[in-house]
Amino acid sequence: MPESSRYRKVLLKVSGESLAQAGALGIDADALNLLAHEIIAATQTGTSIAVVIGGGNIIRGAALSKAGLIPQASADYMGMLGTIINGIALKETLDTLGQPTRLLSALNITSVAEPFIRGRALRHMEKGRVIILGGGTGNPFCTTDTAAALRATELQCDIILKATKVDGVYTSDPKTDPKAKRYERLTFDEAIAAQLKIMDLTALSMCMEQRLPIVVFDFKVRGNIKAVVEGRPIGTMITCGEK
Repeated sequence: MPESSRYRKVLLKVSGESLAQAGALGIDADALNLLAHEIIAATQTGTSIAVVIGGGNIIRGAALSKAGLIPQASADYMGMLGTIINGIALKETLDTLGQPTRLLSALNITSVAEPFIRGRALRHMEKGRVIILGGGTGNPFCTTDTAAALRATELQCDIILKATKVDGVYTSDPKTDPKAKRYERLTFDEAIAAQLKIMDLTALSMCMEQRLPIVVFDFKVRGNIKAVVEGRPIGTMITCGEK
């Protein structure tokens, strides 16, 4: 492994909204291209990368459920299919750019994705392929944050990279509060007690139990995914308190 890589294996969690233009739905070609290039740059450090991507740019199942039109379970399955659409787009883009990639799904949708089998996923990573993990956990009432924590644990990843549009975790919303301060480091206990919106409580609790650190950072800055993989102090690091 090249010396530039701090982590052997990482899971990159990306929101579906990051693939769309601000305030819009769908997939923006420029955003997709940026994400793919950033992932490729990070793989060149020697780190194996798994990606979990949300589906909020395709459909917001929670909104449909709250409107009373569709049961939440069905709305959640619709959201899982949205993650598959995003996964196909990212896989094909990475393949086109020369990075071997596989899409694995928690849902049985073999026409477009391999079923998620832990051993198969690990083998793909050993062969230098990026793997994209679609379909969430395969169960309703679970977010893609929970899917990220679960898959990172299953695949024995060293860290979760939580890619966002802000440069870390703040005491309050920096867009509305000019006095908001960015944390450089947090413990899981502190994040849960302060109800900071890093991940949902299930995902945070799983990461804390597994002693799996999370780094929250702005991936829209070119080179940031690679920089985080190299161990540079970017964003906010959440741990169990170890130095």
